[in-house]
Amino acid sequence: MGIKTVPSDILSLPEKYKGFYHAIVKFIPEARVFADPIRTLAYGVDASFYRMLPKLVIKVDTPQEMAMILEVANQSKIPVTFRAAGTSLSGQSITDSVLLVATHGWSKYSISDDGGLISLEPGVIGSEANDYLRPYARKIGPDPATINNAMIGGIAANNASGMCCGTADNSYKTLADMKIIFADGSVLDTGDPVSRSKFVATHQPLIQGIEQLRDEINANPELKKLIQLKFKIKCTTGYGINSFVDFVDPFDIIKHLMIGSEGTLGFITEITYKTVVEHAHKASALIIFPDMNSACLAVMKLDRELVAAAELMDRASLRSVEDEPTMPSYLKTLDDKAAALLVEVRTETKDALTSLIEGVKERLASIPTVLPIAFTDVKYEYEKLWYIRKGIFPAVGGMRKPGTTVIIEDVAFPKERLAEAILELRDIMDKYNYTDGIIYGHALDGNVHFVVTEKFDTPEAVDKYKGLINDVCDMVVDKYHGSLKAEHGTGRNMAPFVEFEWGKAAYTLMRKLKTLFDADNILNPDVIITENQLIYLQNFKPMPMADDIIDKCIECGFCEINCPSKNLTLTPRQRIVVQREISRLKTTGEDNERLRRLEEDYVYFGDETCATDGLCQTSCPVGINTGDYTKNQRARAMGDNGKSIGRLISKNFSGVTTMARLGLSTASLAHSILGTSLMGSITKGLRSLSGNHMPEWTPYIAGAGNTPDPSKSKPGVAGRKVVYFPSCVSRTMGGAAPGDKDQRQLSAAMIHLMEKAGYEVIFPADMDKLCCGMPFESKGLFETADNMSGELEKALLECSNKGEYPIVCDTSPCIYRMRKVMSKKLKMFEPLEFIHDYLMDLLEFKKQPETIAVHVTCSSTKLGLKEKFKKVAEACATTVVMPAKVRCCGFAGDKGFEVPELNESALSELKDCLPADCSAGYSNSRTCEMGLSHRSGISYQSIVYLVDRCTSAKK
Repeated sequence: MGIKTVPSDILSLPEKYKGFYHAIVKFIPEARVFADPIRTLAYGVDASFYRMLPKLVIKVDTPQEMAMILEVANQSKIPVTFRAAGTSLSGQSITDSVLLVATHGWSKYSISDDGGLISLEPGVIGSEANDYLRPYARKIGPDPATINNAMIGGIAANNASGMCCGTADNSYKTLADMKIIFADGSVLDTGDPVSRSKFVATHQPLIQGIEQLRDEINANPELKKLIQLKFKIKCTTGYGINSFVDFVDPFDIIKHLMIGSEGTLGFITEITYKTVVEHAHKASALIIFPDMNSACLAVMKLDRELVAAAELMDRASLRSVEDEPTMPSYLKTLDDKAAALLVEVRTETKDALTSLIEGVKERLASIPTVLPIAFTDVKYEYEKLWYIRKGIFPAVGGMRKPGTTVIIEDVAFPKERLAEAILELRDIMDKYNYTDGIIYGHALDGNVHFVVTEKFDTPEAVDKYKGLINDVCDMVVDKYHGSLKAEHGTGRNMAPFVEFEWGKAAYTLMRKLKTLFDADNILNPDVIITENQLIYLQNFKPMPMADDIIDKCIECGFCEINCPSKNLTLTPRQRIVVQREISRLKTTGEDNERLRRLEEDYVYFGDETCATDGLCQTSCPVGINTGDYTKNQRARAMGDNGKSIGRLISKNFSGVTTMARLGLSTASLAHSILGTSLMGSITKGLRSLSGNHMPEWTPYIAGAGNTPDPSKSKPGVAGRKVVYFPSCVSRTMGGAAPGDKDQRQLSAAMIHLMEKAGYEVIFPADMDKLCCGMPFESKGLFETADNMSGELEKALLECSNKGEYPIVCDTSPCIYRMRKVMSKKLKMFEPLEFIHDYLMDLLEFKKQPETIAVHVTCSSTKLGLKEKFKKVAEACATTVVMPAKVRCCGFAGDKGFEVPELNESALSELKDCLPADCSAGYSNSRTCEMGLSHRSGISYQSIVYLVDRCTSAKK
């Protein structure tokens, strides 16, 4: 399924872009080259407050493809822009030309034996790199606040730093080597002597140009001194020309110039970092000061030898998060002038940690605080404190007025002048009526972020922002000799001000540098170097209201990591972008044909391939569940006939599940007669003939389920009673697939396990008529869903003695809905949770010498059960694999049958994540298990089977 290339989209391209398109589709599949309105729009945004529409979007999978594309682009003089996660804040990953997306497939890594070096492709997420290094007690140096979402390509290309790395452990300082593709498609591996020799032979003018610039700078004492002074504090304005001062060898200079070059000098296909120590012991304290001046005086007394981080927050920053449920209650009582420092200390031993804590208290003893300084080394407690800091920017985004966009600016001052600079910055913000703006930042580095919101819908609003930026630039550069961009990159936002900050001599050198690497200016033009002095006031991102559920979205892209359709169609951010544009076009009436295409294409891209799993909400800083939005859309689109069919099914639910069981039994019989190959061919053909309306068959489809017989329930140990509600899914398809290790019905295994632990198993009456309503909710049939869950709630209250006995449902998505909509009197558990909380102390576990895989479903993830899953699985098997890259499986109830490409895409990396000796997989949702089995080639079943196999009753 999906959307094929529409010829008119290619025909409407400018002539040279048509030629470029036809040249690249000779070696790039058409399916990875987009010119349609919906995908060019969706990829035309990043986390900044700018938006541009690329003419073409190309998903590039390998370095070889990238080199060939750049060679064609260079010959055709077609500008290109590189993009990884799209979390950049200064507009450096957007374009109106060709966007080259390097995410899927760019995730290889290797680690040296001692963990001292790690080589990473640009599509590796920062936190993933640290996960790989955890066994070595190491990590990468850069630690941006977006590390859970930003990819290595952007972290290096922007020289993103963060809260703890300062200027000592950023990408520039921890760089070992890299592989680069240049504008002409040529390749350099700086760590390979053969590659370097070949590059010297083929690129003599570039090497000579680098040497000439190096010598020119070092022969100019004034310029050299300026460069050394500028990079004593954080600075990502312009190019990293400190490379010419810090290094002599041209290849050392080249690779360090690439850091912070924002895709304007070449494309980094691999970077090797020197890793840093991940300290075993940490402690944090939120220190409240009576005013900003006192907080800044405290910063002056701290340094990185004593503390790892000192995050500054003004009163407005604290106010933005004080209503969050996990926040300390005292935040609401603070005076309007109060400010805070969040300080962290780290070291290798407990005693050394205590010494550092006392050292901080001693240094700050002379500075008044609102509350006594109190450190905590309890992980849960200090993570709550850091949530305050990390929640500030998104909190402002969530509280902004509808239709406005969030603007985050990023400057740095000499630390000794931080207090007066921040007070002056606040005066400038107030001057332009940005009184609700906030100020916070990495105080040890003099790095300050300030956040304001603006609508940009009138010339007056644009002039207001222009005045703010110009006043800030004058203040930062002329008065404090600071940096206009400390760690977010120059982008389009500060490109017009690079010469203003650096002066004519340094800027002229930067222009020469750009020409050396990219003579025809095809690599990300107008980023860092621009002729357009008003570019920072152009292409503002429209933020029209679309729906209450999604209007708070700040388009940061944090949701995308969890989305099962991210490599197939759209991500949650992109769905929202498209819906906003649809809303805008409906309001303005300006382009009816574009509106028609967007609405038409959204059916597949936005609706049919949305799993509605809600995992996007778990990483969304403003708590948006795009799945809920999709369900609401389905509800609005549901006609009277659809609602009537839903009501009819609910009233005849027992008969419907009986028919489904009959269908599964028939399919199972046919499979046994025809065999897998012939059965697959026949069903594939029938599905094709039906226009993909017939569900997809796989050899891992479960056998027919059954409903347990309550009369066979056994008495248990006194005081041990449990209500067991087999979900409609397990009652319908709770049987085993032919390749499953355990051929029992799921309900049989569940009952056997609970009875083994001494429990009397109680069942609700008329089980075949009962359903939690989840299948109806996913289709937008909310009324029917609530009616079904209401009937189930009554039955459960009755058989649990009004909530006295725990209730177990064997399917995790069902429990998630049940907890959400049913009485809080009911103590409801999905099977893994019940095993962990109730059965582990009652059973004798015998760990089996095998390797198993565990998949934590979306529902269990949202219920916070990952660690419990791990604990139970590790009690059963010697080796437990929980693939970090596999999040939502994309099966989504019936989506795995109707839109199987969603499940295929979501689990595309599963097989590679499993070791060769992995014998089986376990989860807690039958449909998810079918998809996992199909895509991995090994049997996935409920974790109930594993626990039952590995346990005996305690004597």
